[in-house]
Amino acid sequence: MDVALANAPFFVVPLVALILLLEVIVGQLRGKQSYELKDTAASLSLLGTNIAMNLMLAGAGLVFYYWVYQFRFFDVPNSLAVWLLLVVVIDFFFYVFHRASHRVRVLWAIHINHHSSLHMNLGTGMRQALFGPVVRWIFFWPILVVGFDPLMFASAGVVGTVGGFWVHTEHIRKMPAWFEYVFNTPSHHRVHHGSNPQYIDKNYGNLLIIWDRMFGTFAPEKGVVVYGLTNNINSYNPLKIIFHDMLDMFSEIKRSGSVRNAVKLMMSPPGSKG
Repeated sequence: MDVALANAPFFVVPLVALILLLEVIVGQLRGKQSYELKDTAASLSLLGTNIAMNLMLAGAGLVFYYWVYQFRFFDVPNSLAVWLLLVVVIDFFFYVFHRASHRVRVLWAIHINHHSSLHMNLGTGMRQALFGPVVRWIFFWPILVVGFDPLMFASAGVVGTVGGFWVHTEHIRKMPAWFEYVFNTPSHHRVHHGSNPQYIDKNYGNLLIIWDRMFGTFAPEKGVVVYGLTNNINSYNPLKIIFHDMLDMFSEIKRSGSVRNAVKLMMSPPGSKG
């Protein structure tokens, strides 16, 4: 998946640029513009840092995945049916990774970047965390141990990369009911980006929303969604967006008084005082 994320931006850049332009035009025509120049520039800056990190780690990631693959339990065959199954398997592991990124303090300090925009648009979908590729390995290696081929794993990961992009918009209100029940949609993902109390820590799904329905983290979109953080940083500076919560966490660690308390703090949910 790291390989997919590293390569995907290069072959989709012209298409993504066109789609962003179309969303801007639609917003102007509808009198509901969701873009702000400084905010979009910040999002694209974070995308650039994420691509750079992916490129630096792509080779190491592939080596790691092949190293893990040698300990596989099965030799899973390469076929279209298995590839489609792998897309679903990756999506489940993404749900676990995404949920942990909201519920574990040290992971939230990385993922918070993606939620820092006050706007919901396709540009926000590009506001990716710099250190996301570093911690993602921790969650996805079991897929290789089962026996899925690393290259098939990488190609299936592209589906999740693209599928998680289109849901960042306000211009698609609702999909057909059956689609809304099974798949993640703009309506579901607007909820995920909401700072409203009833929307916090909801709708972690990437391609499928069924995981949220199964594990009790689903919430429907009802009323106006307020985007951003519960305590917004009010800055377009990419460095502040990337590091502000990490610096806060390190300050808390320094005050924790012991290694045990520091580890407990890093593994506790964000905002936890216990």
